[in-house]
Amino acid sequence: MKKNFLIVMLAFVLLASCTQTNQHPTSQNSETMNTELKLTQEWDKVFPLSERVNHRKVTFPTQYGLTLAADLYTPKDTQGKLAAIAVSGPFGASKEQSSGLYAMRMAERGFVALAFDPSYTGESSGEPRRTASPDINTEDFMAAVDFLSALPEVDANRIGIIGICGWGGIALNAAAADTRIQATVASTMYDMTRVSGNGYFDSDDNETARHAAREAMAQQRLTDPMAMAGGVVNPLPADAPQFVKDYYDYYITPRGYHPRSGNSNDGWRAIGTQAFANARFLYYINEIRSAVLVMHGSEAHSRYFGEAAYHYMVEGKAEGYNVVGKPNPCPENKQLLIIPGASHCDLYDGGYTEPEGKGEPKNLIPWDTLAEFFENSMK
Repeated sequence: MKKNFLIVMLAFVLLASCTQTNQHPTSQNSETMNTELKLTQEWDKVFPLSERVNHRKVTFPTQYGLTLAADLYTPKDTQGKLAAIAVSGPFGASKEQSSGLYAMRMAERGFVALAFDPSYTGESSGEPRRTASPDINTEDFMAAVDFLSALPEVDANRIGIIGICGWGGIALNAAAADTRIQATVASTMYDMTRVSGNGYFDSDDNETARHAAREAMAQQRLTDPMAMAGGVVNPLPADAPQFVKDYYDYYITPRGYHPRSGNSNDGWRAIGTQAFANARFLYYINEIRSAVLVMHGSEAHSRYFGEAAYHYMVEGKAEGYNVVGKPNPCPENKQLLIIPGASHCDLYDGGYTEPEGKGEPKNLIPWDTLAEFFENSMK
């Protein structure tokens, strides 16, 4: 498959300098453009609200002076202080999609759960819109821990995080940086810095390819730094790879489309993830002492990201990692869970037997297993 075809469609690798046709042109303007957030109060998620949880909209600050918007889910009929989980991702998505579903399912199982929009996206503050940064996005998770720690219903000594897709890698980076995080799940993860610098399957892992990408990005900054690039390709080409078809089926159809999701619309700023290309933010994950569960589908195109991150985290070395470090001091609380038959997007919402969320639910996300992992890791 052609590399630039993938890059423009997904806006994950930084060689693209064109924009996709946007069939929802008002989507970006619908996002909050200042720090005085005006949050949507009506239920506008891509999944129904569970009768077993309470829900409210909240905001909290980051150490970069930004304000994040979030949905807080709490179990009904509970007493005492509870363990809590912060959730974000996929990269380019909004809290009304997969992260909100994960948070709600964890709240059903007795956790206080927070699904947040990252900086510069969704209902959160920050300009220019749809911009990303390894350090700012890592801070987003740590700011979520700050917020949860201060809630009266939360036991501040029992806080975990879940990162989905590109936010799986960011979650591991946050766990390596913040010892308050007692347990981490990286679900169907991307390593955004690896794919941005090396291309898919490390096909551009050489100086020549990276130099060409840097030149294209430098030119983009001069011609139109505010141009949008990527988003899931729409309309879908007949010869698209299966994983691109899977993205389309989640982000563009009624199964998962949302007007505030970059992936559902016109993507990201063409230079909005430039910083990821020259960063490698999983360098210290072999020093994470807290519990980590890496979960991936057996059929996911992204499976190699999760498996490599797990092996480097435990053994200090893995394919795709140029550095060799020491083995993890606490390997006994690290797990790799491969879900048989699951694709990348199946772990966004569990998957369906027919396109557009029709047919029967596959139920491929092991919610009880995730809850048991957090319960055992945050005693």
